[in-house]
Amino acid sequence: MRVLLVEDDDRVAHALVPALVKRGLAVRRLAAGRGVLDLVGEVDVILLDLGLPDIDGMTLCRQIRAVSDVAVIVVSARGEVDDRIQALQAGADDYLVKPYDVGELVARVHAVRRRSGDKGTQGEPVTFRGVTLDIGRHEVRVDGEPVNLSRKEFQVLSMIMVARGEVVRREQVLSEVWGRNGAAENRSLDVHLATLRTKLGRPDLVETVRGVGYRLSGRPE
Repeated sequence: MRVLLVEDDDRVAHALVPALVKRGLAVRRLAAGRGVLDLVGEVDVILLDLGLPDIDGMTLCRQIRAVSDVAVIVVSARGEVDDRIQALQAGADDYLVKPYDVGELVARVHAVRRRSGDKGTQGEPVTFRGVTLDIGRHEVRVDGEPVNLSRKEFQVLSMIMVARGEVVRREQVLSEVWGRNGAAENRSLDVHLATLRTKLGRPDLVETVRGVGYRLSGRPE
């Protein structure tokens, strides 16, 4: 996933960028608002600080939203309720107050990306190798025939298919579908994936990327 970090504090950026890269994200960083609008079409999520040297972050957020539906997470030391409301009204998808846990930030990045991906696919089903996912209708078909999936099976498949070949990290699936990452949840995920592959009749459709997560092993039709 491609992330644009808009952060003027070098100390913060130098610590955050490698931490995000280590967690599988491709990160670009700008130290000011200038140039952000030129990059909105090249990234999936923007992490936006409000205290920029050349433009107010709220203004920049509105400018981004005027030209793009890219996911925006405001990451700011401003923790007042009014600031959060203003940011959301300006078009931000989420708001995280500094200091924060990097793991929580990554979870929020994946969550807003998944939500924006879901919006993009609700009007148009996604098809991979004969498997069609229609999120709006909450329906899965294989070669035109409906397949009955449990709620968690549907959620897992949706995350993987909406990613369109990008790797979905195991921790992300556990966080968003199970809400935690314990031993029981890890075992449950393995069982659900095995059952999902059997029900779809495509045992190699979902590829396990050892030590990382899962991705589709084909191309969208």
